[in-house]
Amino acid sequence: MHTPVATPMPAMRKEKDLLGELDVPNDAYYGIQTTRACQNFDLSGIHINHFPELVKALAFVKLACAKTNNQLGQLSDEKTQTITDAVAKILDGHHHEDFVVDMIQGGAGTSTNMNANEVIANVGLELMGKSKGDYTHLHPNNDINKSQSTNDVYPTAVRLSIILMHSNLVEALTSLRDTFSHKALEFSDIIKMGRTQLQDAVPMTLGQEFQSFASTLNEDIQRIADLSQLLKEVNLGGTAIGTGINTNSDYAPLAVQHLTKLTGIEFTLATDLIEASSDMGAFVLFSSMLKRLAVKLSKISNDLRLLSMGPRCGLAEIQLPAAQPGSSIMPGKINPVIPEAMNQVAYQVIGNDLAITFAAEAGQLQLNAMEPLIAYKVLESIRLLTKSMGMLETRCIQGITANEERCRELVNNSIGIITAIAPALGYETATRVAKQALATGRSVLELVLEENLMDEDELKTCLQPQNMVKPQRRNNETA
Repeated sequence: MHTPVATPMPAMRKEKDLLGELDVPNDAYYGIQTTRACQNFDLSGIHINHFPELVKALAFVKLACAKTNNQLGQLSDEKTQTITDAVAKILDGHHHEDFVVDMIQGGAGTSTNMNANEVIANVGLELMGKSKGDYTHLHPNNDINKSQSTNDVYPTAVRLSIILMHSNLVEALTSLRDTFSHKALEFSDIIKMGRTQLQDAVPMTLGQEFQSFASTLNEDIQRIADLSQLLKEVNLGGTAIGTGINTNSDYAPLAVQHLTKLTGIEFTLATDLIEASSDMGAFVLFSSMLKRLAVKLSKISNDLRLLSMGPRCGLAEIQLPAAQPGSSIMPGKINPVIPEAMNQVAYQVIGNDLAITFAAEAGQLQLNAMEPLIAYKVLESIRLLTKSMGMLETRCIQGITANEERCRELVNNSIGIITAIAPALGYETATRVAKQALATGRSVLELVLEENLMDEDELKTCLQPQNMVKPQRRNNETA
């Protein structure tokens, strides 16, 4: 029989706030307000540090504010340097594990703001040779949060974090577009049937189909870049409701200047800080663009699954690379798991957009208390789309091969090929031939030749690939 070994309790320190005293782990760089938030909001299991860009954005904003306070004579050189050094450690990736508040939280982001204030203060105290929690030397509210409110710091940091993540999203989208373009070139000479409403339509090339995927994604690259510009307008310096209470009259423009210099991103101060403190319109627009991209990616994934269905009893015009065995019971089965995963990411992003819409609508008077959900879902959508596009590109699109023989077989046996020769036959005759082919199971080309509706040379001309997949001048057309 084994005697269980008792786990030693961590050393604790006591901190005090408006509601009283609370024990905080002695090795934690966060403090009492973060501890209360963790107790209150054990919800999604997704903490602030799940998004390193948000942690870094908070640090950048805090540093910009400290430098502004110092410039205006509101914060000593010593404290400013300590804050600068503490923030530098966070920007280098240290102490992110102490950003522990759940992304979903009440309080309009106050818990996130205080998590940042407490971590920076305690890292600074350690750099000063002081004990964590000894806030008489460097205070989370009086020093780190000086001239600030959650209501201007949090939305500014969220905007910055989206911009920081945005470049990875655009890179993934650009790379996926380019891979589709490369496949389009590879498949440029392969004739296949196009389809509308899941029925045979007219011939096209597999290259044209893949180029359409590249083109639809290309449209969104610039649009996402353009919409990210909306996020560069911030309300930093507006403090509680946009009136700028507890700040110097020069504070807001200077804070934005410092943030621009620190990040290399050209931020601008909102013209109406009261409006900017409650308006979530930029997030709604940006999220709707992410939703649009998700819809496109899901449609492409649907097409890939249809085109690869088989391998013997479906369209089977393309083969997707095998990612993993497809069944626990059916030997040899391979499923289109990568496009399926992309579909599911798209559905999540679409759902996130709806949550963002409801949260944005829920703003009341001078603040939107639901902004933490907006931040969480926008950042989650960016991360999901970035990672899933990389997955789709490297684990699926790059390895797609064409079944050229199957594509040709389906074209030759299709009723839809009648459209290519309809101008020569006339619509009524072409319709009659198509109906007869359907009824008898015979090929359209066989019936046309049998009835001497066209001679063989004329038919071959009409059915040349280059004549079926792009506009052509007819003999009776003038140059």
